Amino acid sequence: MASNYHTVYEQWKSDPDGFWGEAATAIDWAKPADKIFDDTMGPYGQWFSGALCNTCYNCVDRHAEGGRTDQAAIIYDSPITGSKRTITYGELHAEVQALAHVMTEKGVKQGDRVIIYMPMVPEAAMAMLACARIGAIHSVVFGGFAARELATRIEDSAPAMIISASCGIEPGRVIAYKPLLDEAIEISSHKPSATLILQREQLGCDLIEGRDFDYAELVGSARDSGVTFKCADVKATDPLYILYTSGTTGQPKGVVRDNGGHMVALKWSMNAMYGVDPGEVFWAASDVGWVVGHSYIVYAPLLHGCTTIIFEGKPVGTPDAGTFWRVIAEHGVSVLFTAPTAFRAIKKEDPDGSLIGQYDLSGFRTLFLAGERADPDTIQWAEDKLSVPVIDHWWQTETGWTIAGNPVGLGLLPVKHGSPAVPMPGYDIQVLDDEGHPVETGALGNIVVKLPLPPSCLPTLWNADERFRTTYLEEFPGYYKTADAGYVDEDGYLFIMARTDDIINVAGHRLSTGGMEEVIAGHKDVAECAVIGIADKLKGQIPAGFLIINSGVSRSEEEIEKEVISLVRKKIGPVAAFKTAITVPRLPKTRSGKILRATMQKIADGEDWKMPATIDDPAILTEIGEALHKRGFGG
Repeated sequence: MASNYHTVYEQWKSDPDGFWGEAATAIDWAKPADKIFDDTMGPYGQWFSGALCNTCYNCVDRHAEGGRTDQAAIIYDSPITGSKRTITYGELHAEVQALAHVMTEKGVKQGDRVIIYMPMVPEAAMAMLACARIGAIHSVVFGGFAARELATRIEDSAPAMIISASCGIEPGRVIAYKPLLDEAIEISSHKPSATLILQREQLGCDLIEGRDFDYAELVGSARDSGVTFKCADVKATDPLYILYTSGTTGQPKGVVRDNGGHMVALKWSMNAMYGVDPGEVFWAASDVGWVVGHSYIVYAPLLHGCTTIIFEGKPVGTPDAGTFWRVIAEHGVSVLFTAPTAFRAIKKEDPDGSLIGQYDLSGFRTLFLAGERADPDTIQWAEDKLSVPVIDHWWQTETGWTIAGNPVGLGLLPVKHGSPAVPMPGYDIQVLDDEGHPVETGALGNIVVKLPLPPSCLPTLWNADERFRTTYLEEFPGYYKTADAGYVDEDGYLFIMARTDDIINVAGHRLSTGGMEEVIAGHKDVAECAVIGIADKLKGQIPAGFLIINSGVSRSEEEIEKEVISLVRKKIGPVAAFKTAITVPRLPKTRSGKILRATMQKIADGEDWKMPATIDDPAILTEIGEALHKRGFGG
């Protein structure tokens, strides 16, 4: 169908309050807003001031009581443990009420904080929803985070309760959570009054009398007794959650998400952006510890009345590179949303896509990618092998939903490989130079969003309004700084080329590492790559590319490296000064799939560096250091 994106975007631009007021009619309110946008609140204003609502009610109760009682709300699929479970909206309603009752019995009140430190199990989503039901503010910390990192979050949020599990399970290993939790509580000056522990059969744990309580025992007892628990009315501008993201100072930033604006934007996005209808199966293959898990595993699908999948597995190795196709076929997934990293891993293990043909994917319509820059080669591979639209879209922890994308529900626009397409309603995207002046069409610059930000974007940082201002609003007055660099082309399409920190300066030329990565990824034998800038006395910085070679390639690494160097010089030119390509077995990544380029750069420059809290496997950084040392880098 023809896209009506431009019409919708202009409707927003000409009447923002009217646009979001209309979108808000899809949400059930206890009291409607006095003002759609109130510019007197917070550092730059807030959405739906005066309104009262409850996020859990909109995600659970209205479906359980309104015709979706027996529809699956959550499908849990764990190839790691071999277990599956389907939870209907009716069952979810009973479980969340029981958990909310238990939490309040242990002292949790409206406005209190609750840390959720859980693996990818349904109880993690239930804990989030139970907090929302009470009006408590949850802060999900990725399960298995180191004790000291967990302790900083306990210190900052001062939770009344922590909900955790005895262990998490990764391919080939079981991670005991309880010792990490106990150490974190011991380190922290703040002590929660209670912890709820979900005992998993793979590894149980001892409970400390008077502080630790058995999750299944207490919640099961409350559920079996038929307990009910009414949703609390909270202000639309009250926090729903705090999600900590890494800060450059080492002190994590607590991104705050409100209740009202969050619901309005996410509900709107499910059909407009993702083209999904209520009742369909939507799968975001991420983790509840990350923003994608918050927005599109838990809240948006349930707000929309969809079935969501909680997947405890990996794109490869659980058991093979066909696990995504099994899940899609088995559970009738219409739309998949995952990170480009996942597809690069699948492509590396099964470059011909031979496993895809083993599954019936006839009901699968669209693949969405976000989290890392989606290189054109990966998108092309997915398009060719899956024969469905592959949509790159761009957003951040701070925004909670799409900044720029190709809105399937409004009608697809032409796809341009390498671009997440166009701004969504609510986002007036501009590209500025370092002095804050607009750059020419096609010129690289700082990507910013004209204030105010749309609903669902962070109103501030937890207990840190001033840090919020200095981090996001100060450098470009009147704009939100995304800290991403890129350009807008003549058709209004946005191209994200790198984090601003990843723009390197080679002999006075500002070059995008993303542009070089795009060229390298186009080499037929390269599965994945990363480019960093290494300090150089003569040129300031020189680029170095790290390559992962596809499985089954028999040619020598040296031969492929020479071809890659030649390719970059041909496509970008001698100005790139690209002379170093290093083959490595793995790239260091966060557990959400982001490549840790800044840490790699510090290692290459011989600077002091700190082990990133979110790293998937610390041993990879040692491998990177050794590879650099062999080439004469790293001090």
